[in-house]
Amino acid sequence: MRKIIIICLCIVGLGLYLPVNAQRVAAVVERDSLSKPYHPEADAQADIDNLIQKAGVQGKNIIMQAGGNWCIWCLRFNNYIQGDPDVATLLEDNFLYYHLNFSKENKNEEVFKKYAPEGSKLGYPFFIVMNQKGEVLEVHDSGSLEDGKGYAKQKVLSFFGKHIPKGE
Repeated sequence: MRKIIIICLCIVGLGLYLPVNAQRVAAVVERDSLSKPYHPEADAQADIDNLIQKAGVQGKNIIMQAGGNWCIWCLRFNNYIQGDPDVATLLEDNFLYYHLNFSKENKNEEVFKKYAPEGSKLGYPFFIVMNQKGEVLEVHDSGSLEDGKGYAKQKVLSFFGKHIPKGE
C-alpha cells in the first residue's frame, strides 16, 4: 500500500512539473527566435548624446525602450513594433528609437539614474520619452499596452501618438 501511495504522489508531482517545464521551454524557444536589439557593450550615454543631436536636426523626439535581451516582453515589443506597418511608420516618421540595455553585463546605472530614477519599479520593458532637447517627457510602463501575450495596437499608437513632436 505504501508503494502505491508513493507511486501516486510521484505521478501527481510529475503531472504538475511537466506543464510548468513545458511553459518554460516554450518561453526560451520564443525568446531565442526573436531578434536581440539590446547591446550591453554599448556606451549608452554617448549613444543618447548622439541621438539628442540628431533629434534636434531631424525634428524628432526620442523613445528609449529600457530592458534587455533576457526579457521576453522586451523582445516581443521590439518584434511587434517592427512587424506592424502602422506602428513602424509612426515611429520612423516621428521618433529616434533606442534600446537602453539593462542586464547583468551592463546595468547602465548612471544612465537610468539620470533619465528614469524610478523606472525600475515599472518592470521591463518601460519607455523613456524625450524631446529634441533631451528633456524627459514621460517614463511609461509597457504593461498598460499589453493584450494577452502581445500588445493592443490602439493603445500603442495612442501612447506614441501623444508624443509626436509639435515643432519644438
